[in-house]
Amino acid sequence: MRARIYQPSRNAMQSGVAKTKTWILDYGQASSRDIDPLMGWTASGDTQSQVRLSFDSKEAALAYAEAHGIEVTVSEPNSRKPIVRAGGYGENFATNRRVPWTH
Repeated sequence: MRARIYQPSRNAMQSGVAKTKTWILDYGQASSRDIDPLMGWTASGDTQSQVRLSFDSKEAALAYAEAHGIEVTVSEPNSRKPIVRAGGYGENFATNRRVPWTH
């Protein structure tokens, strides 16, 4: 069975980086999904595709995959540059500003 190890990206709706420090092992789909003729829902007999394992490090995830004989593909995360201004948020309200603060 094929699996993917990756580090999740941050939520697009938030600026924080919570839940992005762990590494995830997701199993791939072994069989295609079928459509139930009565209800129209999609169904699959593959329960491994629902499993998601979390690890503290990439090495721990690789060790788990190797111990259980799982073929893995590792996706390295794209690092992002932190956005840190010199003065920070308080700079907006500093009394020594060169130009007056306006809306």
